[in-house]
Amino acid sequence: MAEHKRVPSRRRRLLRTAACAFAALVVLGAGAALFAYFRFNGNIRSVDIDARLGDARPPAATDGSFNILVLGSDSRNGANGSIAGGDTGDTARSDTAMVVHITQDHSRAQIVSIPRDTLVARPDCTDANGRTVPGAKRAMYNSAFESGGAACAVRTTEQLTGLRMDRYLQIDFAGFARVVDAIGGATVTTTVAIHDKDSGLDLPPGEHHLDGRQALAFVRTRHGVGDGSDLGRIELQKQMVRSLLKQAGGSGLLTNPVKLWSLGDTVTRSITTDSALGSVNALVGLAQELKGIGPDQLSMVTLPVAAAPGDPNRVVPQQPEAGQVWAALKADQPFPTAVVSVQPENPAAVRPLASGRS
Repeated sequence: MAEHKRVPSRRRRLLRTAACAFAALVVLGAGAALFAYFRFNGNIRSVDIDARLGDARPPAATDGSFNILVLGSDSRNGANGSIAGGDTGDTARSDTAMVVHITQDHSRAQIVSIPRDTLVARPDCTDANGRTVPGAKRAMYNSAFESGGAACAVRTTEQLTGLRMDRYLQIDFAGFARVVDAIGGATVTTTVAIHDKDSGLDLPPGEHHLDGRQALAFVRTRHGVGDGSDLGRIELQKQMVRSLLKQAGGSGLLTNPVKLWSLGDTVTRSITTDSALGSVNALVGLAQELKGIGPDQLSMVTLPVAAAPGDPNRVVPQQPEAGQVWAALKADQPFPTAVVSVQPENPAAVRPLASGRS
C-alpha cells in the first residue's frame, strides 16, 4: 500500500519539475525579449525634424503612400575615420541621398537618387543649436546636411521635390559596413575590373561576395570605374541596394534568433531617424509595411540632370524630366518611360565579361 502511494508522488514531482522548467524558460524568454527591446530602443538616435520645420511643408499624402528620405553621411567621427579614411573635420555632408516612395498599397518602392553635386536653392534652416542658417540660391545639394543637419536636408529636399518627406533615415560609413556584415554580405557583379586606390576597392571582372568594408568601398568608388563621376557611383549604389534586399530576404534571418538579434542590434546602433520613427515599435511597424518589397518590386532612377552652366563639375536638374519624376511620385504613378529609357549606364557592367582576364 505504501509502495503504491510513492509512484504517484514521483510522477507529481516530475510534473512539478517540468512545469517549473517550462515556467523558467518562459520567464527567461520574456526577460530576453524585454532586454532586447530596451537595448534596441536605447541604441536608436533620433531627430525631432517636425519641431524644427513647423507647418510650412508640403502636405502629406492621403492615399496611403509615403516618402522616406535616406541619407548616407560622410562623417569621419568615431569608427568612420578608420574605415573610410580622409578628413572632413568636424562636419559631415550627405554622401548619398535617396528619396524612397512607397506606393499606396505598400507593394512597391520607387527610389530617386539625387546626385550630391546637384546645384539647388537651399532655403533658410535652423540647425541643431537653434541658430538660423541663411539659405543660398545656388548651393550643392549635400551642403544642406552640413549646414543645418537632418532638418535642413529634409527642408531642402521638400523644396526641390514638392513632396513631403514623411520619414527620415540616416546611416554613416561604419554603420553601413556593420549592417552589410550582419546580413551576411552582399553579392555584386562587374564586367570590368575596378581598381580604386582612394576607396581601396580592387575587383577583377566577375561575381563577388563582399563583406562590409568591401561593400562600402563598392558604393563609394568613383575613380576606379567609368568616367569618375558621381553619376556612375550612383549606379553602383543601385546594384548594392538590390543585392542587400536579396541577401536579407534569403538569409534566413526570421528563423534564426541569433542572426535576428545581431541584425536588430546592428541596425539600431547604425541609424539616425526622425523622432516618429525613433523606437523599436515604429521600426518594426515600418518593416511590416515594407515586408513584401524585394528587388523585383523596386523601380530606381537617378534624378535627370545636366551640366551646370559655367561649372562642368556641378549639375542642375534637367527640365522637364526632373519635374516629371517628382510629379509621378506625387501621383503615385510609375516613372515616365521617357525618363527610364535615358538613365545612366552602370559603369561596372558596360561591356561583355572578358574571358579570364581583368
